[in-house]
Amino acid sequence: MRILVAEDDPTIRQMMATLLSRCGFDCRSVDNGRKAVEAWEDETFDFIFMDVQMPVMDGFAATRMIREKEALKGSHTPIIALTAHAMEQDRQQCLDSGMDDYLSKPIDLDELFSLLKNDYSKGVS
Repeated sequence: MRILVAEDDPTIRQMMATLLSRCGFDCRSVDNGRKAVEAWEDETFDFIFMDVQMPVMDGFAATRMIREKEALKGSHTPIIALTAHAMEQDRQQCLDSGMDDYLSKPIDLDELFSLLKNDYSKGVS
């Protein structure tokens, strides 16, 4: 399984990439939303973990751009929001922007692996 981690915090980005790689996932990481869109255009990913607040392009804008391009291609890559905001309205904002689910920081590893096991893969191209 190939996973893209879009996270501007270098500590969180490295922790997720290392953890996912040690669990056998092929992981790539980028530090802003623009790079996430570019990586998605250049490669195929089974999942994207997308930080909501990043420089250059935030996770909401990056997700909307990916979803617009997917509509033309007829594909769908599950995008899981990563955010420190844990209110219900924050979760709803993530879903409204086109993200498939939501993971609050600090990251709960059991929750992270539960999301990966979820049946999002049905729509994966």
